[in-house]
Amino acid sequence: MRTTTVEDLPADVLAYALRRLDGPSLAAASCATAGLRTLAADPATWRALCLAQWPSLGLETLLEHSVLGSAAVSPQRLFADAFPFPSTSTSTDATAADQCLPGELISAVDIYQNGTPRPLFSRVMETSTSSSWFLTSPFRVDAVECKNPVPLRAAPFSPSELELSWIVVDPRSGRAVNVSSRRAVAVDRHWYTGETLVRYAVVLGGSKFEATVTCSEEAGCLNLIREVSLTVEDADGAAVSGEGSLRLLVAAMEGPRKRAGEKEREEAKRRYEEFVRSKRGRKESKARREVLVDLCCSAVSAVAVLSFLASVVLR
Repeated sequence: MRTTTVEDLPADVLAYALRRLDGPSLAAASCATAGLRTLAADPATWRALCLAQWPSLGLETLLEHSVLGSAAVSPQRLFADAFPFPSTSTSTDATAADQCLPGELISAVDIYQNGTPRPLFSRVMETSTSSSWFLTSPFRVDAVECKNPVPLRAAPFSPSELELSWIVVDPRSGRAVNVSSRRAVAVDRHWYTGETLVRYAVVLGGSKFEATVTCSEEAGCLNLIREVSLTVEDADGAAVSGEGSLRLLVAAMEGPRKRAGEKEREEAKRRYEEFVRSKRGRKESKARREVLVDLCCSAVSAVAVLSFLASVVLR
């Protein structure tokens, strides 16, 4: 007697069932049989998954098409690139002159309240990266500028409940990487304005990609997002140039990925704390060296003065 399998169902029923799965489950189902792999490769299914996960991908860019509307960007490849965390072992060869850098980057940003399916804020930005000004200046991309703040219309919640996704896409190659830790790695107060700074970070190639959400509170509740920005910092705390950041991004896009589970979110926070401790240790070590150099210079100067005085007295 022939055994009935799931593939005995009509193809349209199977396709409908697959569309009800989330991304990781759909990817797992596609590995079961050749038939399921064919059905799971439907671009419309992966496009719907991407838009459900990151609504900003459906917003139009300045070129009047969405990120997923580009012929070079495959929805399945984009999900595979952006859903997991990039490998922390990502590194670049500074002498790789043949490394092809993207001439443009697209950033898709979504901010959520923890546990809610709809984002509080979504935006997509295009950044030209081919100019000499961009390549030599410190890397920075702004999703929200302080002169155009975004009001929050939601129930009262804590800044630590904000979750951020920041996907960087190379529209030419179709590759992407999510440079946010999703959950906050630190919540601070601005030393002067008192505004809340919610930080999200991943460490790639020894440098830190940090997205910062600056927001104001009223009666203990968030009511305004004043600024959302992405910067890159090296191990010494210095800003990384546009060219250096592009090399890190290209390596991260082409590098391996890790699953996006609870363990990986906690590891992102742990690596951020290690990076901060290491940077603080480097600064303290540098300060001690500078003090030692100052003491040596002072001692040499004192010896020179005393030698001069002794020579004058003994004449």
